[in-house]
Amino acid sequence: MDLPDRLQRALQRLNGALDALEAAAERRAEAEAGRADAEAEFSVMQDDRSRLAVELDAALARARGLDRAVDEVSGRLDRAGATLRDIVEALASGDAAASGPA
Repeated sequence: MDLPDRLQRALQRLNGALDALEAAAERRAEAEAGRADAEAEFSVMQDDRSRLAVELDAALARARGLDRAVDEVSGRLDRAGATLRDIVEALASGDAAASGPA
């Protein structure tokens, strides 16, 4: 039993529409999967950014602490150098006084 031509054409159009709908659904599913991947990657990037910000803050705090330590050590070395110069000068003048007129 053959279907009338109109019915046959209508079924062909219906099958074509169903194929197009399935293809669109597949594209949509792929796009959603891509979006989910992009959102997951974005979340990882945000976590990395937060972690790096914390690490940067810690590194900057450590650098400030090291700068303070360098300043303190520099001041101590300057004072120690001045003290040594004073001692050398005192010893030199003491030697000059000791070898002076007798």
